[in-house]
Amino acid sequence: MAFALYFDEDSVNRALIRALRARGMDVTNAVDAGHAASPDGAQLEHATAEGRVLFTYNVGDFLALHTQFRRERRSHAGLILAVQQRYSVGEQMRRILRINRERSSDDMRDRIEFLGSWSVSGPESSIRR
Repeated sequence: MAFALYFDEDSVNRALIRALRARGMDVTNAVDAGHAASPDGAQLEHATAEGRVLFTYNVGDFLALHTQFRRERRSHAGLILAVQQRYSVGEQMRRILRINRERSSDDMRDRIEFLGSWSVSGPESSIRR
């Protein structure tokens, strides 16, 4: 089963969100959810409460949050981390859709997927601890 996606405030890209929605993906974002000014931890908690994988360009902070959650034996719905301005909207869309086809909501629980690892040929690695 495909997962739903939540874009944090740093990653809200209306063109990318529209492209994903046009292809049938369930996507929401911090601005529309009223969480634009919320701290990163609150963003991850909100996404998890909604059962949504969080997409962000804020790699360092969310890697640290993932580690903190795991250390505290807390769970999250999953993370997709991307380097900002590395990929075009179309390339980001293709990679996100590929992850969504190949990873279920259950697969994504407590997992980090790096967008850069998802090329046309498939994933190279992910983190789950």
